[in-house]
Amino acid sequence: MAVKVGVLADTHGLLRPGVLEALAGSDLLVHAGDAGKPEIIETLRSIAPVYAVRGNVDRGSWVGALPETQVIAVEQAQLYVLHDLNELEIDPAAAGFQAVISGHTHQPLIEERAGVLFLNPGSAGPRRFHRPVSLARLYVRGMAVRAEIVILDSGTT
Repeated sequence: MAVKVGVLADTHGLLRPGVLEALAGSDLLVHAGDAGKPEIIETLRSIAPVYAVRGNVDRGSWVGALPETQVIAVEQAQLYVLHDLNELEIDPAAAGFQAVISGHTHQPLIEERAGVLFLNPGSAGPRRFHRPVSLARLYVRGMAVRAEIVILDSGTT
């Protein structure tokens, strides 16, 4: 059975009820930055263990506990997490990562590059830039990773 990883980013202090419902049943959660306030991370911990990184809008004394990047081992897979993909300073394929998880752009993305899955869950917080409200699910079995984007509100209704 695959490990189910709930992935979100850019909540900017808003944790929508639909987000909590979509993350229910996750084995662990990844917040790829811009949580906005510590209560977001604490609420997520009521669902599953949380791995979170600091984003560019995360400010205050509470962010000292958040690293800028994280490496998470899930099964035999290595996941690299940062907020802004433009700040990626490693070659993830050469480093042996199976996935790179980022946020910042508010644009959901699943893309493979040189055998590495790049995942941006989009923004689960306030709607910005006419982009959907979304998150992602990552399924890990052994070293294999598979992702899907979950659109919570397309903004077209």
